[in-house]
Amino acid sequence: MIQRQEYLDSLISFRDKQLIKVVIGIRRCGKSTLFELFQDYLRADGVTDEQIISVNLEEGEYDEIETYKQLYSFVTERLLADKKMYIFLDEVQRVIDFQKCVDSLYVKKNCDVYITGSNAYLLSGELATLLSGRYVEIKMLPLSFKEYVSNFPENSNLERLYSDYIQNSAFPYALEISKAKDRRQYLQGIYDTVVLKDIVGRKKFPDTAMLKSVARFMFDNVGNLFSTKSIADTMTSAGRKIAVHTVERYLTALTECFILYQIGRYDVKGKQYLKTGDKYYAVDIGLRYALLGTKKADMGHILENVVFLELLRRGYEVYIGKVGSTEVDFIAIGDEGEEYYQVAYTVIDPNGETLRRELAPLDAIADHNPKYLLTMDNMPLTSHNGIKQLNVLDWLLK
Repeated sequence: MIQRQEYLDSLISFRDKQLIKVVIGIRRCGKSTLFELFQDYLRADGVTDEQIISVNLEEGEYDEIETYKQLYSFVTERLLADKKMYIFLDEVQRVIDFQKCVDSLYVKKNCDVYITGSNAYLLSGELATLLSGRYVEIKMLPLSFKEYVSNFPENSNLERLYSDYIQNSAFPYALEISKAKDRRQYLQGIYDTVVLKDIVGRKKFPDTAMLKSVARFMFDNVGNLFSTKSIADTMTSAGRKIAVHTVERYLTALTECFILYQIGRYDVKGKQYLKTGDKYYAVDIGLRYALLGTKKADMGHILENVVFLELLRRGYEVYIGKVGSTEVDFIAIGDEGEEYYQVAYTVIDPNGETLRRELAPLDAIADHNPKYLLTMDNMPLTSHNGIKQLNVLDWLLK
């Protein structure tokens, strides 16, 4: 079992704090395993099994728990009045009005509450209103490259590991599946579950085939700049007629269940957010390969996707940077300010034109915030007038 240390440290730091701990992320990214790891930590720290109440609402033994009253009764019957209780509710969105149960448990002085969910709407609407200021959100993703590499301590070939990482998937359980055919079936199962349970089941979309067509189109175009109109026009011209508002609804659903991530644009010079043009990245490149097969992919955009997800893991707020008539791939806004990232698979060519093109957007930024060029090129740390060129695999491992 891979130790998801950064996420585990987050739970440990919030232990016994008067906050509901909410872990959200796509199905099978490791939320249940994280709870198991944290429960092991609690036991090692002297907490008894009787003090831990763990309910995974995806498991068949809890099928009869459908409403918040039933869930509340199940938990409260197991509470010990004179002990600190640790309550774990996994995939809690399956319970009708679950937020009422969570709130009732939260107000009990001896209860420390942890919940997970597979949809962004878990923290929207009524829950956000009812529990405003009472919860902390931990956003979970599939394995980082660093976590993936930790599973192969005997292999020092980072390029080979990177190739396996993007093709074989970063979903933790995919590491346990040796055959490519079985792994594709597993990933297809995750995708079908997300589409059918988290989207069609909740949104009641009548045309599942069209929804899947939109998802495949977006997976095939990660890192490309789009408007919903351009997506609709492109799909219509390819023989799949679809209205702009339908595309908008589908993309909203796909991002709410974390299968896609949307990134907006920010004008670096004007210091304002732009309303037109977005990019979308996949939660897992292995999932993309499972859906689209081995068709030729833009390896630069694939690398962008990996870097984007890593910036999210490191806690940054991420945007595309518009710099005059050019764009920098990512503006990463963190606790210490802004950082700029340009990503290219390689900048090595005979006349140096590729390097000049990639540096141009960074050179055009007048401020003195850190600027980085990340590439797969295997070369020592290089500085171009203060712009640091780093090997992206080394950066991913830091």
